[in-house]
Amino acid sequence: MGIDFHDGNIEGYYANRAAHDSWSTMIRRLVPIERIGKVADIGCGGGIYSKALGGMGIREVIGIDFSEAMLRGAMKECEGYPNLSFQQGSASSTGLEADSQDMILERALIHHVDDVEACFAEAFRVLRKEGTLIVQDRTPEDCFQKGSDHHIRGYIMELFPALREKEEGRRPQSSQVIKTLKGAGFNMIEEIVFWETRALYESKGPLLEDIRTRTGRSILFDLDDKELERLVGMLNEKITVNGSVEEKDRWTIWKAVK
Repeated sequence: MGIDFHDGNIEGYYANRAAHDSWSTMIRRLVPIERIGKVADIGCGGGIYSKALGGMGIREVIGIDFSEAMLRGAMKECEGYPNLSFQQGSASSTGLEADSQDMILERALIHHVDDVEACFAEAFRVLRKEGTLIVQDRTPEDCFQKGSDHHIRGYIMELFPALREKEEGRRPQSSQVIKTLKGAGFNMIEEIVFWETRALYESKGPLLEDIRTRTGRSILFDLDDKELERLVGMLNEKITVNGSVEEKDRWTIWKAVK
């Protein structure tokens, strides 16, 4: 069935959690935040990471997304952040001025993009000279780590081979990302493997409820309700931790400079 990012019913789908401090710490290690004045969060979804960037004290953060529904959710969640704004645009046509941004974030974006070359070309156009592009996504190696009390995604891939095939088809190889970045004109490219804390749950019950409602996991929209309940049952058995659950996902981050 797949997720429809334009469906008004998913307005808050990617908006109701906060980026973990570990993510902000990683960004600060990669980029001299004190020298960053303007940032574009392209593919901002519900504004979770726009808000995290805004909380770092960056003067101007603009979130770009092609979905009006997502942007409505982002604007609601980011009320009270005067340094944040949002506008509709695509990865290859942001509507931003050339040479206008010190940094661009493209998190969990490129696996949804048909033309990654055009996406990176647009980022290159929009960045100022010596500006930084941060791309964060999962490679197949990231996706297919074994399941554990912390890495829930591994169990999803284990139970549903069709989802594994889908991930294999849409997740980029790191070598191809680097080649495409170079082709767009970027240099000083770095690759970092990063285990990001996705969410902290007081127990496995709220985690299972998140799974049931498909919250923040677009791939679960490929499962029907019966398949989803099979997954919940499996996770209930597999997750053995008593008390709080820290869910983590493995990501690859590519840092590139214009």
